[in-house]
Order: sequence, then C-alpha cells, then structure tokens
Amino acid sequence: RNMSSAGPEGRKKMRECEGLIDSLVYYVQRAIADHEPNDKATENCVCILHNLSYQLEIELPESYAQSIYMQRRNISSNDKTPGCFGTRSRKVKEKLQDTPLPEEKSNPKGVESLWHSTLIRIYLSLIAKSTRNYTQEASLGALQNLTAGTGPMPFAVARTVVQKANGLPGIRAMLHASHPAVRRTAVSLLRNLSRNPSLQSDIAREVLPDLVSILPESMAGSEVGCDTAASVCYTLFNLSQGSSHSARLLLGTHGLPKVIAISMNDSNMFSKASRAASVLLYSLWSHTDLHSAYKK
Repeated sequence: RNMSSAGPEGRKKMRECEGLIDSLVYYVQRAIADHEPNDKATENCVCILHNLSYQLEIELPESYAQSIYMQRRNISSNDKTPGCFGTRSRKVKEKLQDTPLPEEKSNPKGVESLWHSTLIRIYLSLIAKSTRNYTQEASLGALQNLTAGTGPMPFAVARTVVQKANGLPGIRAMLHASHPAVRRTAVSLLRNLSRNPSLQSDIAREVLPDLVSILPESMAGSEVGCDTAASVCYTLFNLSQGSSHSARLLLGTHGLPKVIAISMNDSNMFSKASRAASVLLYSLWSHTDLHSAYKK
C-alpha cells in the first residue's frame, strides 16, 4: 500500500508485476463473497488498486494504448495532437464520448483488470457494503481516477457505473456519510460522471436534490469543506448547463439561495467555492425561460 504511492515509476513497476493485480482483485472478490468487506486486508487491497488506477489513462503502456485507442485515431485524420489521449477539438471529444471500448475480455489479466467492469462492480459493492471509511473512500477514489480523463475509457467506465451497474444509489448514500473525505470523494466522482452528456439526465434525476441538500447555507462555520462545495457547484453546473429541467429542479429544491450566498462570500479562504458558485449562477441565468421564477 505504501509502495503504490511511490509515484509514476512505482506504479508502473507494480502494474507490470505478474499476478499482483490479479491477486488483489481475487482477494477482494473473496472477501465480498464471504461477507467480510470490513477487514483490514480488504482495505489495503482496495487502497493499492486505487493508487494503481491513478493517471491510468496517461500511463498505460503503448501496447494497450494502441489497442484501446485505435478507434480514437481513426476519428479524424486531421487531428494533429500528439499521443493518444488529449485533444482540444470539441467535435472530436464529443465523438470520443460515444466511442465504445473493444469488447471486454471475459478473463482480464493484470493491468486490464483495472478498468474492467468486474472491478467496477466490486468497487460499487464495497461502497454499499463496507463500513470502513478508508475502504469506501478508496473505492470511490478508484472510480474517480478511472473517470477522470477525456478519452473512450473514462466515458465507458462512467456508463458502466451509471447505466450498467446501477451505481448511483450507492454513491448518493456516500454524499451523506459522516466522514468528510468520503463525502468529498463521492462528490468528485459525481463531478466526473456529470461531464458525460448522455448520463446527465440520469444523474440529475437520482442525485441532484442530494447535491443541493449538502450545500451549506453559508461557507463560514460550515462542516462542508471549500473543495467539496466547489465540486458540488461544478457538478450542478454540468447537470444544468444544457438542461432547463435540471435548472428548474435545482430551483425547486431551494438551491438558489445557497448558491447565491456562497457566491457572495468574499473571503480568500472560500474563494474557490465562491468562484464555482458564480459560474453556476451565470449558467443558470442562461435559461431565459426561468427568469421570472428566479426573480420570484
């Protein structure tokens, strides 16, 4: 677990170690099957997998990059961006979101397991069944890592979490966890998931009221950290930017006074949250059909 935090070279060596990732996944699978999701070894295994999933899209070996992202290279022959992972073109990025991964292997090995649906479902199971804060946080964090990029893999993982594995109810429950780090990581994961336009209506329907409920009335003296409040606002921004229905839902859950109060906080300590709230307000105002409701 300590070694997996050693940086890019350490992660690379551990990912390449034959049988290591397979053993970690096997142990966690057995722990869940035996109804023992709370033991310390399971926590350690999940924390290692969490660390090994960090920067995965960027650090994948070239052999995997070629097989997974070959479709991305064929999208546009005019794309001059070097490498397999980044692009500034919005049109290309939108196409990427709908580019499926190659068919999953039924028996993934090694690094292939890190983004496989089997492990995604394991993380969601631990989020629902474990009562250890570190296990919950690491499971949420691994999913956050896997959904952090802009290529086909992050969006495929996001679709698995939301649509194929029905992961939103478990993640929603973590928004109300007593441990601040668990709440913060759950919000960060939802922020990543909400970047995918095809998932936004599902996310808004399932968790938008919960996101509004955890926003503080004021940042001063709040138990909600500045980073968490900012992530909530950016998630709400993603959900409402292109959806008048989501903006109306935010209004109906009494979120507007909270967002206004956060945006008006001029303390440097809360500037990140204030800026995020201001961006959200600007987006909400773009829905002209709601102006009269806003004024009321």
